[in-house]
Amino acid sequence: MSTQEAPNGPGSLSEEAHQRYVSSLSPEEILLLTLRDELYDGSWERMHNDLRDRLHGKPYVFKLVHRIEEDILRIDRLRAYEGEHGVNLARYVRV
Repeated sequence: MSTQEAPNGPGSLSEEAHQRYVSSLSPEEILLLTLRDELYDGSWERMHNDLRDRLHGKPYVFKLVHRIEEDILRIDRLRAYEGEHGVNLARYVRV
């Protein structure tokens, strides 16, 4: 284990590990990271709530409902990684 990697807690992974993780993300996940920072001031909570509100609103396009449900799952996964490692993954997105 390198000196940059602690065994547990926020910030326990190296910068390189976070970069590798972001490099493995799908284009949809990268887009969510970017939109979260640009439209929701970096808040997963606000983004998640907005998508849930849209999902339960009427009328809606059926195809969009599936995309929102998938995005909510992506948000949950990305949010969990960030929380576990105390990192903002958007810092590692190369535009």
